[in-house]
Amino acid sequence: MKTEKKRRGQTPQSTKVPATNTAPANDVPFDPNTFLAKVGEGRSIVDYRKNQVVFSQGDKADAVFYLRKGKVKLAVISNEGKEAVVAILGEREFFGEGCLVAQPLRMATATTLTSCALVRLEKSAMVRVLRTEPAFSERFIAHLLARNIRIEEDLVDQLFNSAEKRLARMLLLLANFGKEGKPEVVIAKISQDTLAKMIGTTRSRVSFFMNKFRKLGSFITTTGWRSTARS
Repeated sequence: MKTEKKRRGQTPQSTKVPATNTAPANDVPFDPNTFLAKVGEGRSIVDYRKNQVVFSQGDKADAVFYLRKGKVKLAVISNEGKEAVVAILGEREFFGEGCLVAQPLRMATATTLTSCALVRLEKSAMVRVLRTEPAFSERFIAHLLARNIRIEEDLVDQLFNSAEKRLARMLLLLANFGKEGKPEVVIAKISQDTLAKMIGTTRSRVSFFMNKFRKLGSFITTTGWRSTARS
């Protein structure tokens, strides 16, 4: 009886329910476009005028750039002072990514060909978002693969095609033929000297071929210093 009374006097034990996180879940998916359109930790948006240097060969490599608007030229200068244009970059392209693979100094000089809007991502911020956001990583990997394919195509073009064919291909690439979206009716102003440095020939040869294209009435004609691609 005493035991029964004692049991009756005990406070019933409550069943413990595992604690749950009552904070509302963030259902908004990560959008790379939104991320690259806003200023945030480790990233800034910078406007550049035409012919302005973004970074120079030999500068400290500490950030990756994303081109929101405009065109940028990447060029390498030899010890003898000879310049070679290695790429003309357009909208939605990354550059300066060498800093991510322990490249301490810039291997090329980046110069704007038009007025540009760039997103500057510090190395630490770029590494962080690549590790935490699969959507951004997927986009960046796609960029790297496309760049690698372009480099291979450029090498084959340089080894096996004539200067005339290399020029025609370069003008088509600058007009975005074969890329997503509509081709550009008018390519941004690029000097014949720059075109010559891009395809590995002289300015006089570029002038000769451009006049030839115009006389033949082919898909590429020239209007002053501007190149127009007709579909």
